[in-house]
Amino acid sequence: MGFCCDLEVDVNGEGLFMVDKEVLSCYSGKLGKLFGKKASTRNLKVIFHDFPGGAEIFELVARFCYNNGAIEISPGKITVLHCAATFMEMSRAVSGTDNLIEQTEKLLEQISSWTMSDLLLVLKQSRDLPVDVNTCRAIQKCLDALVGRLAVTTETSSRPSTSSPDSSGFRMSCDSRSTESMKTSCSRAATWWFDDISVLDQVLVEKVINSMVLRSFDHGIISKFLFHYQKSKFASIPPAEKCRILEMVINSLYSLDRSSIPYRNLMGILRISLNLNISKSCRSRLESLIGTRLDEATLDNLLVPSPLGVNYLYDVNLVLRFVKSFLSGMPPKSLIDRVTRVAHLLDLYLAEVAPDPCLKPSKFIGLATVLPDYSRDSYDDMYHAIDMYLEVHTDLSEEETFKICSALNYEKLSQEACVHLSKNSKFPSRSAVQALLSQQSKLKSLLQDASYPQSCSSSPEFGKNDSPSDQIVLYAGKMNVTSENENLRKHIQGMQWRVTELEKACQKMQVQISKITKSKPSSNSSPRSLPKLCS
Repeated sequence: MGFCCDLEVDVNGEGLFMVDKEVLSCYSGKLGKLFGKKASTRNLKVIFHDFPGGAEIFELVARFCYNNGAIEISPGKITVLHCAATFMEMSRAVSGTDNLIEQTEKLLEQISSWTMSDLLLVLKQSRDLPVDVNTCRAIQKCLDALVGRLAVTTETSSRPSTSSPDSSGFRMSCDSRSTESMKTSCSRAATWWFDDISVLDQVLVEKVINSMVLRSFDHGIISKFLFHYQKSKFASIPPAEKCRILEMVINSLYSLDRSSIPYRNLMGILRISLNLNISKSCRSRLESLIGTRLDEATLDNLLVPSPLGVNYLYDVNLVLRFVKSFLSGMPPKSLIDRVTRVAHLLDLYLAEVAPDPCLKPSKFIGLATVLPDYSRDSYDDMYHAIDMYLEVHTDLSEEETFKICSALNYEKLSQEACVHLSKNSKFPSRSAVQALLSQQSKLKSLLQDASYPQSCSSSPEFGKNDSPSDQIVLYAGKMNVTSENENLRKHIQGMQWRVTELEKACQKMQVQISKITKSKPSSNSSPRSLPKLCS
């Protein structure tokens, strides 16, 4: 049978082939639909820009057609030839032989006997394929076989050895060096495949990870591999490639159990992402991974520089998003110890950002009020942070200052902090009065609860017209103080003295406020009513 060369094929710019149009059209549905059954007297030309495997694989396809469907296929070329056959729509059979797609699929059925090296070789070659790996069943079969092989070897390496007569899953060693050596060897056994899989394209790695998750692989090992992969790939690739890899790593981590991901590594990924233009969805997922475990963070983790174009020193908005993610991931008032740790961390952060002259009052207030009141047993640390902020920001309006001070719960301030606040000229007088009154109320309540029967405090006539100091003296008079509780009596006397001193300070504050009010020029507007002070 003679052949004519009436079709010129340009394959990806790598090579030109003169072939018989009729011969190739008999096997290729793509060419058959392109030319139909009409004969042509002139030479034709086809240009392929994305042919799988390039000129070398096209030559194999042409040889298959010229040899009436007979061809020898090596294992290393099965997947790429299968993709090429799919690309050329070679589902046609001539002379009773299997078409090229069927032949490659039959060979793929033997994939279970392939070695690990064969599987990796095939997948390495597939990274150069222009076709979508999602549409190539051959590549998917190789991926499934690879993950299955990893599952078997990883599971086997993690089991205790029972090959020798004296070995047992219950045997323990008293030698710490032997134990550490065993841990190291087990770790290596579980991670031996990291470098082998790292040579694959990030699209294939993502499919491998998804398959591992479906097969219930250990999430801790998967997360370790993802960080290893990111680190190994970032050495010498352009920023655009870094973005794609980082987005794949973040999306894959998001599908894992969050407790299996080392928190330190998450913060490392965050630092890297600051210099890359990753998508908003990936950035949001990364912040969610970090925020839901904010109680594991340190102050250094939160001191992230602000983005370009923002004047303040640290990225306060990022920390606010972390806290909101933390709160959204847990029911109200549950796991109070975790919330308390976050509150302590946030107070440290407030003290760190307070001296920043560019930090706006609204941002500082947002940080101070983002957590619920039950998260703090004491507001002393927040008071010191507010004190630093007011010392630096001397141009705040009275209303802004009062809003910042309103973040404090005066009932949860220590006595020393209340006394310091009452003498602190940077705080508005309203705050000083509130601190004094709350301290007085706290001492009064403490006296009632610790020193007197419930019937005394609940009497309607009791203390009706008495001042707090008179009430305290009256309480002490009703106490049956014996020689056995001499220490309690001394403690009560000391509390009486402190309440008296607080009353004096409160009265002085009331006189000062009255003088200030009288000295102000009158206006048409009605004067504001002052808060009721000690009476």
